[in-house]
Amino acid sequence: MCDYSLHAVASRPARVGETLITTTFRGTSTRGFASESDPAVAVCMLPGTEVAFAEEVKYDNRWIWTKATGFRVGKFNEVDPDVRDRHHDAIEFPDGSHVLVTQLCEGQRVTVLQLPAVHTVAERASRAVAAPSAASIFID
Repeated sequence: MCDYSLHAVASRPARVGETLITTTFRGTSTRGFASESDPAVAVCMLPGTEVAFAEEVKYDNRWIWTKATGFRVGKFNEVDPDVRDRHHDAIEFPDGSHVLVTQLCEGQRVTVLQLPAVHTVAERASRAVAAPSAASIFID
């Protein structure tokens, strides 16, 4: 997912093992994740994506000062997804606390550790067609 405010920004899905940076996207006031080699493209994550930061996670606390979470690992998630026109993308930490992605300090490096297991109905149907079940094999 990418927050609603990034819908006008080019985006692509995250890949396991890649290292991203936190950045503010040009023409927006929203922060998110991007590849260092292509900082204009937002890298979107599905809820449940596990990430590891190179250092303790730092974020803006709506003041001049930054705060640290005490954690280097977290899980991408959404906060209040039913509330329109607000930032939803967040990193959830092992103690259950979370920080909105748009509040993360710029320039932090984060590695995508694991994507969530997501199986859609279409994926299941295509696998069923590709691999015949035992019931469909007839022996003469």
